[in-house]
Amino acid sequence: MSEESSRREATTGNTYIDPGADTPEGYAISRSSRELARRVVGDRTPEDRIRQRCAIAVGDFVMADLVIVQPGAIEAGIAALGRGAPLITDIRMVQMGVRKQEHRSDVLCALDYGEGIARDRGITRSSAGFEALRDRMEGAIVVVGNAPSALLALCRMIEEGVRPALVVGMAVGFVNAAESKEVLRSLPVPSVSTRGTRGGTPPAVAAANEIITMYVEKREAPE
Repeated sequence: MSEESSRREATTGNTYIDPGADTPEGYAISRSSRELARRVVGDRTPEDRIRQRCAIAVGDFVMADLVIVQPGAIEAGIAALGRGAPLITDIRMVQMGVRKQEHRSDVLCALDYGEGIARDRGITRSSAGFEALRDRMEGAIVVVGNAPSALLALCRMIEEGVRPALVVGMAVGFVNAAESKEVLRSLPVPSVSTRGTRGGTPPAVAAANEIITMYVEKREAPE
């Protein structure tokens, strides 16, 4: 397999898994993982693709059953990428994991913003960063892979009228993680989320990257 054909297959055709897979061995592992996930999770819908990739990200097919993809969420994410809307993340690990190639959206991290808000109000840095980025939330893709506090802050903004295009809400932990995602799913914004206390950076990044892959496939599909 040539390097050019390997890279082409890595971004289209429902095979791409790991942003670091840039060798024939890496692609072979990626393909094998996806093939297994297709058999176990199913492969009938775009939503199945999100569940496959989240399960692969954590090495546990139980994750597939925890992922909730609301109707229209994938289409909303693809449309936002087409507009070049920003992707806004709660923590640095999520920002680092989100794929940067083949789209023109900025990938921002809340931790780079709102330092004064966090200090003055005594709230978490990720929550403060979301508050500071309020004006950029409209029409954005917001990816939460860690902080329930940030997701709750975002939910409050949505209740106040802010409308992200898509929220990938996979807050994790025993304090407010499950509750924050339940609130998210009750709001009039498309979302991809997980049930209960489980979540984290790996499935959040996986869901976001799979939507980016679908965007690339749609953009490059023949007319």
